[in-house]
Amino acid sequence: MNITKEKIGDFIVLTLNGRVDTNNFHELEQAIGQIFEAGENKIVLNCCGLNYISSSGLRIFLTALKQANVRKGTLHLCCMQPAIKDIFNISGFSTIFQIFDTQEKALE
Repeated sequence: MNITKEKIGDFIVLTLNGRVDTNNFHELEQAIGQIFEAGENKIVLNCCGLNYISSSGLRIFLTALKQANVRKGTLHLCCMQPAIKDIFNISGFSTIFQIFDTQEKALE
């Protein structure tokens, strides 16, 4: 997995490429944790290059949402591939997260 980080307006955008699974979910967990530790509380996870997510990855997304809520922030997801969107629909996560078709909409 490759994670790129960029500040756009009030948001920190993490663009995810590759897989989030049991072998590397710690990288995403650490990247999100560093954002919160730096005092930021608005995150967009751009999933344009995310082609697989395991239950471990889903747990990181859920934990990040809870942390954002505790900090009175936001966690937006965007640009999901159809297979990833299906996983979120089947798991019920699509009703928990704010998911946007484009990064621009997620930043509004």
